[in-house]
Amino acid sequence: MRPPRLLAAVAGAPALLGARAAAPPSRLSGAGGTAPAPDRPRTRHTLRAWAELLRVSALFTVPGDALAGAAAIGRRPDRGTALAVGASLCLYEAGMALNDWADREEDAVDRPHRPIPSGRIAPGEALAAAGALTAAGLALAARAGRPALAVASSLAATVWAYDLHLKHTKAGPAAMAAARTLDLLLGATATAGQGYARGRDGTPSIRQPAGSALRAPDSGNPASTSGSASPRAALPAALLLGAHTYAVTSVSRHEAQGGSTAAPLAALAATTALGAAVAHERPGAARRDRGTPDRLLLTAFAGAYLRTAGPPLLHAALNPSPPLTQRAVGGGIRAMIPLQAALAARAGSSLGGLAVMGLVPLARSLARKVSPT
Repeated sequence: MRPPRLLAAVAGAPALLGARAAAPPSRLSGAGGTAPAPDRPRTRHTLRAWAELLRVSALFTVPGDALAGAAAIGRRPDRGTALAVGASLCLYEAGMALNDWADREEDAVDRPHRPIPSGRIAPGEALAAAGALTAAGLALAARAGRPALAVASSLAATVWAYDLHLKHTKAGPAAMAAARTLDLLLGATATAGQGYARGRDGTPSIRQPAGSALRAPDSGNPASTSGSASPRAALPAALLLGAHTYAVTSVSRHEAQGGSTAAPLAALAATTALGAAVAHERPGAARRDRGTPDRLLLTAFAGAYLRTAGPPLLHAALNPSPPLTQRAVGGGIRAMIPLQAALAARAGSSLGGLAVMGLVPLARSLARKVSPT
């Protein structure tokens, strides 16, 4: 799967679905001669190439990681969550650019229409973009605190290791799963970090939003310890998302040549089990101040996850051709959005789940123009 296609893990993703374009035609000048075409078509051509390189339609699978992470620790989205979303998006797109740079020779054979082998984007430009986006992602994470920067650094290292080496090894799916797992934990860590401030004596103190009361500790909830939110509470949700990513990445390894029935079948079994697991409320969620998650919403989100991921995987298992395998990968990427929504609702944040699900029509609309794979 094209990275984070997770991350993962802002892919990323990955992406969680020709030849060199001709120059724009000349136009007749008013004097009866010919004149160069205006810059606007060339600009659109360049933007289209970068949109394909970065797989912008898969970007909508990234913000839900941070929102699900915030919900998992019992916190409302705040400045730290927003910084985590920005960092994740940058690191996800860095992985996309680096992926195509690393695969430029392979794509020249299997996918000559891709931006680099078709000559629309130079390899050096893609590599420079990957480096700049990685630096930007780490800078945003640093604004959320040192713990968030540490998680983002691990995420960036995983993305680069996957693109440059691990994706061609048996460790590829595990590396991609780790990237998405880290991406959700980044959202939880950045959100939790905004709950602390230093007092005048230099000791840590709990910082709450203006007008809000400090939440009473809940001994049965790992996200509540002396009124603070622990990022460790987000680990179960992060592992569920990582398991889905592992399954989809295993299928993506066959998307160029097809021919694998076992991978789609195994992924279908995994997504079915994950859908059933996420449909159950997390222990302790009912004791939070937000109340019991809305069962109807949780069921609807879990059902949307299964409907998005399941049918394409079944079709790919019955006919493991490259087009159907690619469609299964694209469905698995898009299914991350309802999965994130279900994880948020499962943790007690129905509003967070609805906000994540609001990204579905945007992702579907853009996927018709730019493939997420």
